[in-house]
Amino acid sequence: MLRTTTCGALTLQNLGENVTLCGWMQNSRDLGGMTFVDIRDRYGITQLVFNMNDNADLCAGARSLGREFVIKVSGTVVERSNKNLEIPTGEVEIKVTALEILNAAKIPPFLIEDKTDGGDDLRMKYRYLDLRRNPIRNNMILRHRMAQSVRRYLDALDFIEVETPVLIKSTPEGARDFVVPSRMNGGEFYALPQSPQTFKQLLMVSGFDRYFQIVKCFRDEDLRADRQPEFTQIDCEMSFIEQEDILNTFEGLIRTLFKEVRNYDLPEVPRMQYADAMRFYGSDKPDTRFEMKFIEMNDIVKGKDFPVFDNAELVIAINAKGCAHYTRKQLDELTDFIKRPQIGATGLIYLRHNEDGSLKSSVDKFYNEEELAKWSAACQTQTGDLVLVMAGGTDKVRKQLSELRLEMGTRLGLRDKDKFAALWVLDFPLLEWDEETERYHAMHHPFTSPKPEDIALLDTDPKNVRANAYDMVVNGTEIGGGSIRIHDRTLQSLMFKHLGFSPDEAQKQFGFLLDAFEFGAPPHGGIAFGFDRLCSIFAGLDSIRDVIAFPKNNSGRDVMIDSPSTIDEKQLKELKIKTDL
Repeated sequence: MLRTTTCGALTLQNLGENVTLCGWMQNSRDLGGMTFVDIRDRYGITQLVFNMNDNADLCAGARSLGREFVIKVSGTVVERSNKNLEIPTGEVEIKVTALEILNAAKIPPFLIEDKTDGGDDLRMKYRYLDLRRNPIRNNMILRHRMAQSVRRYLDALDFIEVETPVLIKSTPEGARDFVVPSRMNGGEFYALPQSPQTFKQLLMVSGFDRYFQIVKCFRDEDLRADRQPEFTQIDCEMSFIEQEDILNTFEGLIRTLFKEVRNYDLPEVPRMQYADAMRFYGSDKPDTRFEMKFIEMNDIVKGKDFPVFDNAELVIAINAKGCAHYTRKQLDELTDFIKRPQIGATGLIYLRHNEDGSLKSSVDKFYNEEELAKWSAACQTQTGDLVLVMAGGTDKVRKQLSELRLEMGTRLGLRDKDKFAALWVLDFPLLEWDEETERYHAMHHPFTSPKPEDIALLDTDPKNVRANAYDMVVNGTEIGGGSIRIHDRTLQSLMFKHLGFSPDEAQKQFGFLLDAFEFGAPPHGGIAFGFDRLCSIFAGLDSIRDVIAFPKNNSGRDVMIDSPSTIDEKQLKELKIKTDL
C-alpha cells in the first residue's frame, strides 16, 4: 500500500506517529515561511504543514502544487495550533518530510467543494469530478449502506438473490421497451427488461419460494426528476402467502432501513383504500405528513344560481389553517399556479374566516352569511383559516386540488424532508380505460390477480374490478408496489382476453408463462421498490440523479461519454439494420 492511513483517520491519539498519506490537493495557503496544504481522499481532509526553515526545497514543492494534483506525503503527526473542530482531523496536522507528485492535474472546470460553482450540465459532463465532492460521495455511501441493509434483512428471512436475464423478449404492455438488435438472428430483437416480472414468477414455479434481486431495469419513457431510462429496483417475490404476509414482511424491511440507515423509528404503517386516497387527497400517493383533507361540498353549494358550482360534477375544498391573512396578491399567485398548463384549472374560489369571526368569500354575490356558515361548518374552520374551493369533473378536479394541496403544504412548511410518513394504499382498480386505444389496460400489469369476489365483474362491470394490489408511499412518493399474482392458466387467459389479446396473441407473447402455470404453480405475490427513489428520500433530495453514480440528463443522454451515439455502417450491416430513414 502506498499509504499507511487515510486522510480522515488521524486524531490526537496519533501524535508523534510517522505516517504516509495519499490523496488530492484540496487547497493551499502560503504564509511566507510556512505553507499549509489540505490533502483530501474519500475519508476526509488532513492539513499538511511545510516549513521553509526546515526544508526550502520541500516548501517550494508544496507551493508548486495545483488543485486536484494527486500527491503522496510522509511526515509526523503534530498538534495543530489553530484547531478546526468542524472536521474529525481538525486537531492535528502532518509536519511533512517527503512529498511526491503522483499525477499532475488540469485546473478543474468547477470547485471540488461541498458548495460548488458548477451548474448541473457542467457537473454531469465531468461527473467523475463531481463524485469527488462530499455531498455526492455521501449519497453513494448511503446507497451502499441501504443495499447492504436490504440484503441482510432478506437473507435473514431465507430469501435467495437470483440474477435474471437482461436480454429478454419485448412485450406490448406497459412502457416502451428499449430494444437490442440480434446479429446472429437477423431482423429479430431482444428487449431490455422493464422489470424481472415474469422471471420471478417462473422462479416461484421452480420452487424458489423467496426471491429477491437488486436489479437494473429499463424503460424508454419521458423523463422527470424521479425517472431515469435505467433505474434500480429491489425486486421480491414469495410463494404460499397472502397479501397480509407481503405487507408485514416488507413493512419490516422499510422500517429496518429507516432505523439502520437514518436512525429513524418509523411507526407502524397505516393502510388506506385506493378509493379513500382519491376521495380525501385526489392522489393514489398522498403526502400524509400533513392533513388538509378534501371536503366534498356538493350538498352545500349547489342550487344557488352560481353556474361554476351548479354545472360541476364535484365541488371540493381544503382548509388551509391560519391562511386567512393571505393578500389578494397571494391568492392571485395560487390562482395562477393552478391555471398552469400542467394543472389546467380555470379558477379558484375562497372563503376567509377572519380574526373577528366574520366570513368573507370571493362569491358573496351568490351566498349569504348563513350559507357561508355552512361552508365553515363543513370545513371545520376556526378564526384565521382560509378555505380554497375548486369545481369540475370528478377525476380532473381531484387531481387539480391535489396539486394545490401540495403547494400549500410546501408554502406552510409542512413537507419537512426530515419527517417521514409512510402509507400502504390498497385495492387499486384492476383495469383502467385508455381513450386513445379505446380499451382497458392493466393498471399495474397483466399478471395482477383480481380480488376473488370481483372476478365475476370482469364481464359485466370491468371498471369496478379491484386488484389484489398494494403500493407503499413515503412523503407523497410511491416507493414500491406489488400484487398477489395470477397463478392459474384459466384466469390468466381470461385476463388477457379482457386486455384485448386474442388467444393466439396471448400464446405468442406469454405462452411460456401460461405453459408454466400448468406444471404446478404455487400461489404467489411480490413487490418491487424503487431503490433510487428510496435513496433520494433518505438523502433528502428531490431528484434521483444525485443518488446514481452516472445518471442521464433530462433528454436521456449521458453527456460525459456522449451516449447515445451513432454506430458505423459496418455494424449496421452486420445487424441488418437499414439506415435510409
